[in-house]
Amino acid sequence: MDSRLPPQRISKELPFHNGWEAERTHPDAPPRYSKSDSRGKPSLDLLNEASPLLSPQRRDDDESPIASGTPADELDILDGEEQAKSKSHWYLFVLTLSIGGLQIAWATEISNGSPYLLSLGLSKSILAIVWIIGPLSGVIVQPYIGIRSDNCRNKFGKRKPFMVGGAAATLVSFLALAWTREIVHGLLGLFGADPESQFVKVASICFAIGWVCLLDVSINTVQAGIRAFIVDNAPTHQQEDANAWAGVILGIGSISGYLSGYVNLPKILPFFGNTQFKVLSVITCIALGGTVLISCIFVTERDPRHDAPPSAEEIGVIAFFKQTYKSARRLSPQIRKVCEVQFFNWIGWFPFLFYITTYIGQLHVNPVFRANPDMSPAQIDEAWESATRVGSFALLVFAVTSFSSNMLLPFLVVPTYHAPSSRTHTPAHRGCNHPSTPSGTPLPMSASMTSFFPPPPDEASHSRLTRLLSLLQIPWLTLRRAWFLSHLLFALCMGLTFFITTPLAATILAGVVGLSWALSLWAPFALISAEISKRDAQARKTGGVNDDQAGVVLGLHNVAISAPQILATLVSSAIFRIAQKGRGEPGDDSVGWVMRFGGLAALVAAYMTTRLREEGADKEVKGKENGVIERRGSDSV
Repeated sequence: MDSRLPPQRISKELPFHNGWEAERTHPDAPPRYSKSDSRGKPSLDLLNEASPLLSPQRRDDDESPIASGTPADELDILDGEEQAKSKSHWYLFVLTLSIGGLQIAWATEISNGSPYLLSLGLSKSILAIVWIIGPLSGVIVQPYIGIRSDNCRNKFGKRKPFMVGGAAATLVSFLALAWTREIVHGLLGLFGADPESQFVKVASICFAIGWVCLLDVSINTVQAGIRAFIVDNAPTHQQEDANAWAGVILGIGSISGYLSGYVNLPKILPFFGNTQFKVLSVITCIALGGTVLISCIFVTERDPRHDAPPSAEEIGVIAFFKQTYKSARRLSPQIRKVCEVQFFNWIGWFPFLFYITTYIGQLHVNPVFRANPDMSPAQIDEAWESATRVGSFALLVFAVTSFSSNMLLPFLVVPTYHAPSSRTHTPAHRGCNHPSTPSGTPLPMSASMTSFFPPPPDEASHSRLTRLLSLLQIPWLTLRRAWFLSHLLFALCMGLTFFITTPLAATILAGVVGLSWALSLWAPFALISAEISKRDAQARKTGGVNDDQAGVVLGLHNVAISAPQILATLVSSAIFRIAQKGRGEPGDDSVGWVMRFGGLAALVAAYMTTRLREEGADKEVKGKENGVIERRGSDSV
């Protein structure tokens, strides 16, 4: 019992046999929360739920220390010691591990899906339509799954059922797609169909397209679940750290995917299949299934049955679009601005990610075509095969740079939110300096930066380690400013394509762009996650309902990522129609113009980034009446 609190504010925690607790606002007052009500039904007002973002709720007549706009680090402090304490690096690694398996699945589909479908006899025009399915499913599926998971009240958690279900559907889709020929030939062979007949070929193509559609839907399902799972289970002050870990693991997945292109997998793993795509599909199934299983087993979600009951309205097609529209209208200004940045950001990134290999390959074949103007189609194919390997190496350099940047950037960027102290904080401490930034420490550290090192034996050693690591930080470099600079860097690199004439220079350019890609994997998700988590903590403190739940918000964020990909595809097609030359002609710069168009979009994204609120540049002002420290963000870059 803390004697510094006035008597009427003293709280007691009475343990129940099952670990639930009751809280009293007065020694003689009845408990505010209990396991069941007078009718024996479970109460929705439960304490000590397993999420680090939740804390005991307050009565309406209590003086709430949470004011609108309270920074997330203060919410963590007020949430209680156990819920708000920093999670270890091992916890954050396991929490975000499943996104690595998901990235391997995406890499397998993107890098090997096109050659495999073309080998079945699919034309390039139809192939382009097939790949539009991915962005379209992202626009529709992820918001729908987000709403469904927000309303889920399964005993295993809100997100795990969708992660597991989506992963299972993804595994089946990959295996069915990889063995399309065998399945179709076997089924139609029962009726005496000739495997070489046109009917069997068309049936194989239709069968494969169907599984590609299901694959895109299932991958978007598991992605929606994983992203919301990370937000729900990381404390507010560690949202940046969790998303930095996600970026690192995404980098590892990308490197693994690109390296697989250099290895003859059927020769090494013949028991997985006799083609490259079959072996990759089996490896992808093992990676995705294993990582999702590990995350689900070792990270415990808070039981959603303790939440307020979801809306009884059934979500049909019309209701879904209405609810999505309403959710988009009530997005917080910060989240809406991040989505606006992402719209233009992905108009820029889509051409680079899909066409950089072709761009570098064209630079590689230009001197070959100039020296040999009368090459046969077979010789042209051989030249382009060599060029594709050169472009793939550039993507490997790009992935390595991105991975390295994801490892380094958290040590350079000043954290937006501070880790809470292990000391108990009371209203008497309001207005005091944050205990995690004692006098003399150059800069606050992010919650998990010191967790990369063995725990110091004493507090003095911890202070020295904190001071040493803080020297790496660039004082003015907040996450928002780093993201702003990454847009400018990307636009500059796209402009340099006017002057690049060799594959080596283009490969170096791709490596530099990896720095911008690292921030695109980290910054928007960290900013949105922190905003969701902060508002969720505010809502639970005041007993209200948070409209910005992770599932629907991240679904809408994915709409801001997927929709511009469709627009970029249409613009790219128009540019190709105007500027493209024949496959065997030198000097085709159509891809360069597409990438320069993406650079212009990046400049717009940079401008939109300046409109984001800067949480890290807050100014402390004196609160009203209750003495809460409020902060106002700076809008300047």
